[in-house]
Amino acid sequence: MEDLLEKLLEAVELGKVDKKSPYPPNLKDQDGAYELAGKALEQGCKPDEILEKALIPAMANVGNRYSRREIYVPQMLMSAKAMGGAMLHLKPFFQSGETKRKGTFIIGTVTGDLHDIGKNLVSMMVEGAGWEVIDLGVDVSTEKFIKAIEEKPSAVVGLSALLTTTMENMRKIVADIKTKYAGVKILVGGAPVTMEYCKKIGADFYSPDPQGAVNYLKNLAS
Repeated sequence: MEDLLEKLLEAVELGKVDKKSPYPPNLKDQDGAYELAGKALEQGCKPDEILEKALIPAMANVGNRYSRREIYVPQMLMSAKAMGGAMLHLKPFFQSGETKRKGTFIIGTVTGDLHDIGKNLVSMMVEGAGWEVIDLGVDVSTEKFIKAIEEKPSAVVGLSALLTTTMENMRKIVADIKTKYAGVKILVGGAPVTMEYCKKIGADFYSPDPQGAVNYLKNLAS
């Protein structure tokens, strides 16, 4: 079983989605994350064990390598896609309540901004870390964030912006959320965002990369 989980960890870290996936070349025609996760369940491995021993460490490795600039966005996207393949087997267990999530994370790109690559990477990394992710998409208004928080009041919220012009919308959304839900933790990120700006607008945390967000959520859940 440990060997199978080790192979799953490797498949996710290297971005091997399934057996027919041509990437990476050195794993051609071998089982990918999708098949390996299915086999692990068939052999009696529990969903939370697959998460804790394979998916979470794999995505942590990917996040740390990205932070060190050893890999770039395309490789991260492939790893996230492989993690998603494995999660197809695990999601029914989370949805049934048989396996518990660590928490809920609501994320969206703020009003007026249609960029989603950074948001998607954070979503995938956070899901791979064992959280339920509610992705509201792009051009998300205050009202949509508030509605999502009403449905999941214990959730942590993530706001993304890639343009300096939409950073002001981030400021407004943070203020509106904090006015109605003062205790909600808000993470912010995006190319023009800084820790200084995060503090200025009253948000709780900023990270220049997805792994920082994952680490922050891990500390919140512990």
